[in-house]
Amino acid sequence: MITPILAELPPAEAPWLEIDLTEQCLRAWQGTCVVHECAVSTGENGVGQNEGSGQTPSGWHYVRASIGAGLAENAVFRGRRFTGEVFTPALGEQHPERDWILTRILWLCGLERGVNRGGSVDSQRRYIYLHGTPPDEPMGVAASHGCVRLRNRDLLWVFDVAVPGTPVWLHS
Repeated sequence: MITPILAELPPAEAPWLEIDLTEQCLRAWQGTCVVHECAVSTGENGVGQNEGSGQTPSGWHYVRASIGAGLAENAVFRGRRFTGEVFTPALGEQHPERDWILTRILWLCGLERGVNRGGSVDSQRRYIYLHGTPPDEPMGVAASHGCVRLRNRDLLWVFDVAVPGTPVWLHS
């Protein structure tokens, strides 16, 4: 694990998220203590900042918005809006082409101008999220379209802890 320099860390009492893009792992921290760890799936096209790349951006971000509180597990989102559908394997078979965004969305915003904020590298404008995915999608391997996919139970835990403003560090 690469550790950010001490000056970059959030205050000791504050929660923050680390997403290791090499290990395909999310760690939730409370100051300097890991309080939750889970497998994720990031961009199949690797790590990168550019719009349209299908890559997952690196660097410091924060949770810009939390979407989906109170909705059912497996609620389906398109364009950050609940479609009224709840994912089932049968619905998945009816629409095999869809990149399923399920349960909750944590929308990220970059903090590093020219790296993940502004211009063609802006994570928020690229719609980079942490979101749920169907249970048959692999975890621990890069397979997404650029977002960070999590299992529903892990996403629900993270959603409750990583409120808007929570720092998120993505790194290789």
